[in-house]
Formats: sequence, C-alpha cells, structure tokens
Amino acid sequence: MKFILENTDPKSKARAGVVKTDHGDIETPIFMPVGTAGSVKAVHQRELTYDVKAQIILGNTYHLYLRPGLDILEKAGGLHKFNGWSKPILTDSGGYQVFSLSGTRKITEKGVMFKSHIDGSKHNFTPEGVMDIQRTIGADIIMAFDECTPYPCDFGYARNSMEMTHRWLKRCIDRFDSTEGKYGYSQTLFPIVQGSVYKDLRKQSAEFIASCGREGNAIGGLSVGEPAEMMYEMTELVTEILPTDKPRYLMGVGTPANILEGIALGVDMFDCVMPTRNARNGMLFTTEGVINMRNEKWKDDFSPIDSGFNSYVSNFYTKAYLRHLVISKEILAAQIASIHNLSFYLWLVGQAREKIKSGEFATWKNMMVEKVSRRL
Repeated sequence: MKFILENTDPKSKARAGVVKTDHGDIETPIFMPVGTAGSVKAVHQRELTYDVKAQIILGNTYHLYLRPGLDILEKAGGLHKFNGWSKPILTDSGGYQVFSLSGTRKITEKGVMFKSHIDGSKHNFTPEGVMDIQRTIGADIIMAFDECTPYPCDFGYARNSMEMTHRWLKRCIDRFDSTEGKYGYSQTLFPIVQGSVYKDLRKQSAEFIASCGREGNAIGGLSVGEPAEMMYEMTELVTEILPTDKPRYLMGVGTPANILEGIALGVDMFDCVMPTRNARNGMLFTTEGVINMRNEKWKDDFSPIDSGFNSYVSNFYTKAYLRHLVISKEILAAQIASIHNLSFYLWLVGQAREKIKSGEFATWKNMMVEKVSRRL
C-alpha cells in the first residue's frame, strides 16, 4: 500500500490524498460503508459501485470468522471473490465486537476467550490468530488486535488496557511480517491508537504507534459515548503526532458533522454503521439536514428525497413515497434509504476533497456543519 498526499487546506489540517492498493485507488478523505458480514445491509454491489460510488468497504473479522467461517472464505478465494466486490476491503480485528460481549468473554494477556452470539460455542482470539484470520479473509487493510475501552473508564484501567494493546500490537506485527497473503495481492496492517479520553495516554499511544512505522494508522476508542468535543480534542492531539505521510483512520465515526470536523483535524478515513442503521429506521441525512421519514409532514411532500446532489435514488424517489414505504414496513424502504444515506456520505467527503484542493474547505466546512446538523 502507498499513500500520496496531494493537497492540504491552508486554514485547517484537512488533507486530500490517494491510498493505492492492489484492488484500486482510494481518494481521501473517504467514508467506508460497513459490510459487517460480507454485506452492506440492504445494498448490493452494483449500487455500491454506481450509485453510492463506494471506493472501499469494511468486513468484520468476528462475524465472518463465525459465519460463514474461514474454510468457506478460503475455498471461495477470499472475501473479494466470495461477495463479488472487486475494490479494496478493510477488516477490523473483531476486537470491538468481542469486547462488547462483556458477559461472555474473558480478557487475558494471551488474548480473549469468548462465546459465540450464534450458538454459545467457545472461541479464542489472540493477536497472532487474528492476523491469520484476516489473512484468510483477504482484506487489503487489516487492523491490529486491540482492546476498545468503554466510556467512561478510570485512568488505571485505560492505562493498563493501552499498554496491553501495545504489547498485542508487537505480536500482531511479528505474526503479520512473518506470514504472506493467500490470494496473490498485498495486505497492509494498521495499528490502533488507544488511551480513552486521557491526554497523556493518547499522546503516549500515538507516539508508540507512530514509532512502529506501518503504512497507515488508526485512532480507536472514540465515538463510544464521550462528548463530541472530547472526541475532537483527542483526535486533534493524536493527528499532531501521527506521521503526515501516512493515512489516518478514525474508527467508528460518525455523523456528517463528526466527519467534517474530523477531516478538519487531519483525518483521512472514516467508517460508521450510522448511515445504514439509521436508514433502516427511517432517518435520512441530507444536504439540508436530518429527516425523520415517519413524521406526518412528509406524507404529501412530493419533492425528491434530496435534490442537493446527483444521485439516482435521491433525485428520483419522493419523500412522500419513501414515507409510505417506511410506514408500510416495505423492504424497499430500507434499500432506498440506505442507498441515499451512503450516497450522501460519499458525496460529502467527495465535496470535502474538492474544497481542500481548491483551498476553500474551512469556510465550506463551517457552513455545511450547520446545515447537516439541522433537524428538518
């Protein structure tokens, strides 16, 4: 993997660049739709490519490991062949899912013992094993195994967790560097900065991750319930330390406003389930603000879902029709809403990229944050 930094905004830390992988280029800043179990919910690959214009999607190590299982994925030739997605894929380490199963897992220095949410069977994730699993899944970018601390957590827990995450990272790197990919293309390992909301821990972790010299770096353990301003403060602290010539990935973030603020702080890559999860509940993100499609006010609104950007789904279907589908619990409602939300997110980061390149990002960002935060 290679990262080319093309432009920086003169009035912020926003950057425009290109991440080059064997499955294609990713223009940054970028939003990555989440395809937990090998599928971006309610959206098939043709729509991801031609309407959403996704450049990279995510897969989840925990879920793919449990189902369909590594034997099926390996027989298929990896996740790209299995799900028919020819562009880059990033897999998280499964750590967030494992650690969210607080009642059914046990964390030790060796790794994590957990029970499957599917059938209760027992499994063990270690840093080495998670590298092997992600090698088999076949993602272009794979994440180090870490512990995502909850919010709030006390300083002592956060420090111990961060230090263990660093020890695990060394084991991840050793295993990754001693193995090869299985499907004839290169893979890249991203370490993850932790440290909860404590400045000195975040600084220490960012310095350690930067010293590892990998091709890209991630910021984890944020967007887990802390106030937005605290998230921005931790992000800014970390981006000042992580190297400028490597892409920076803020994990699990977030709302359109969160993403714009993250871009302004020097983040290049984002992912979040919010656009698809909220879509399935009838909540839309648009160029003018947030819409709850269940509200009566949209019942006879025959204007397009969103005419503020070029998208077949957003420009063709009306608010009234989509509201009817949502209220009727039609499956098509989830499909239309999901495609719209993802298309909007990809349009938004694409616009951010253009504004960075033209030197207009800071002013445009402030205007857009106000617009996309409105409740319509």
